[in-house]
Amino acid sequence: MLEPLRHILEKTTLILASASPRRKEILDNLGLNFIVKPSTVDENLNKSLYTGRPFDYTVDTAALKAEDVFNEVFKQYENENLVVIGCDTIVTHAGTIYEKPKDVSDAARILSTLSGDTHTVYSGVKLIWQVKGGAREEVKFYEATEVEFAELSEEVIRGYIATGEPMDKAGGYGIQGRGGSLVRGIRGDYFNVMGFPAHSFSMKLTDCLNLINNA
Repeated sequence: MLEPLRHILEKTTLILASASPRRKEILDNLGLNFIVKPSTVDENLNKSLYTGRPFDYTVDTAALKAEDVFNEVFKQYENENLVVIGCDTIVTHAGTIYEKPKDVSDAARILSTLSGDTHTVYSGVKLIWQVKGGAREEVKFYEATEVEFAELSEEVIRGYIATGEPMDKAGGYGIQGRGGSLVRGIRGDYFNVMGFPAHSFSMKLTDCLNLINNA
């Protein structure tokens, strides 16, 4: 998808505003050269204000991260093409937003809730870019993937939590790890469930790079 634009990417600094190893892995797999600079902003949006629109919650959280890092670095890169990438991923089920478990009990509660049912994973993304000190531009979007869980016994849930894998992942599981055995099937982007929507990001980055190239 991005291969025809490699000559523009070579002249563009990409910054990932996240410490997530999954997001770093996905961007690495896309063949991108980028800087990891995690946002330090408080992610404290009020979930109750997003009833019925969890996708907006994740987009707005991604925007907090991207804005925080862009505002910190844009002067440093004012003579370069710059793209800052912010992303946030959540799991939703029956109108409730699930992020990373607070503790072991919370992980057990989340996994028990998701057991034997279908939930939706949303990733929100915000890209902010500037062309060699020009005016900043931005785009926001989200991706949704439906995930069907198998029926999970208490023994399975306890055993999975004991691995430690659930504790740093939205919804309390990692589809790319041992948590993949809990998943009966998905509809949508697999990488979105990992934490970053690879295809839709590549499409938006293509648009962004073409704008940079034509500036």
